Amino acid sequence: MQVERRQHVAELFRTKFGSEPQLWARAPGRVDLMGSHTDYNLGYVLTLPISRDTWMAVRKNGSRTVQLHAANLNEDDCFSLDAIEKTSTKKWSNYIRGVASVLQAEGLRTDGFNAVIHSTVPLESGLSSSAALESATAVVFRALGGWEMTPRTMATLCQRAENQFVGVNCGILDQFSSCLGEAECALLLDCRDLSTRTVRIADGISVVICNTVSPRQLSGSEYAQRRADCERGATILGVGFLREVPIEVLAARRNELPEQVARRCEFIVAESARCASLASALEAGNREEIARLCAESFAGARDLYEITSPSMLAMNRAMQQAPGVIGSRQAGAGFGGCMVAFVDGRSTEEFRTSVVETYLNSTGLRAEVYPVRAATGAGVFEP
Repeated sequence: MQVERRQHVAELFRTKFGSEPQLWARAPGRVDLMGSHTDYNLGYVLTLPISRDTWMAVRKNGSRTVQLHAANLNEDDCFSLDAIEKTSTKKWSNYIRGVASVLQAEGLRTDGFNAVIHSTVPLESGLSSSAALESATAVVFRALGGWEMTPRTMATLCQRAENQFVGVNCGILDQFSSCLGEAECALLLDCRDLSTRTVRIADGISVVICNTVSPRQLSGSEYAQRRADCERGATILGVGFLREVPIEVLAARRNELPEQVARRCEFIVAESARCASLASALEAGNREEIARLCAESFAGARDLYEITSPSMLAMNRAMQQAPGVIGSRQAGAGFGGCMVAFVDGRSTEEFRTSVVETYLNSTGLRAEVYPVRAATGAGVFEP
């Protein structure tokens, strides 16, 4: 499949630009195995950079212009590196423009190039297609400009591009996962100091993505309101971020918080604590503990943080009824998009068939269900 993908992208490049790519860059999407919305509260996240990724086939064009073709959307765009502005018509291009703008602000060389972009990360699904695009773009500018940058710094600059240029006030999770992934490992990320430890999932347990094919409906106002509730809770409790609140302290002082704020805080504090617990359970292959933690996370997302949707509820029922399921929960920001399941490795095909059929009967939608592997972080590669 990789050979066919390379041939397709290379042929598009020849058609669009009349030459061959000189450079290939890639960056993975990610799925959070545990830790919904904990990153902007500086808590923990257990993340898996996945084998679905974004490719950029590139050739330096000797100008100050970036010319782009998005293969998945069949759209073109171009912009000048000397006058980088947001576009309202090709919003996917803003992630590339934002990275260019941030790199220039750091005094780093940016060269014009032609590129074909192709991604196997589904769009608007909660698997960080935008962060994969940002990270691949940073790799391209680094390679063409001949300068060095650590993956950790690259992640923070890509986050800045999304925060300040694109205008999405996201935490560090997506960009960090895309830039610092390691093959065969999940990452337990401390979003306060960006330290990590690798987590090897026990043999016999597969990670399976279940895409509701219902695009995420997380509006800017919904995301901002969740974040504002958390910030208000932290202020009332006298801390900078909810990361600093022990579970027992929150329980003792819960009545000091407005009810909605209390529910948001309760979810975040418990969800952050669940990350290390799930990491240990996955390493040990403790399936009963995996099931318990996933169930608690999904119930909290539904009842306390209120980020589920009808399609997600239907998908979770389908996953829970399927052969081989160990645990299932939300992925990404919620409000639709993808979910994730831990499945007995011997039953992934039976699980997939059952989920697709049950979800179709329930919703009339044909889900996309597929296992994923841990992937390395963003970089130049030879396809």
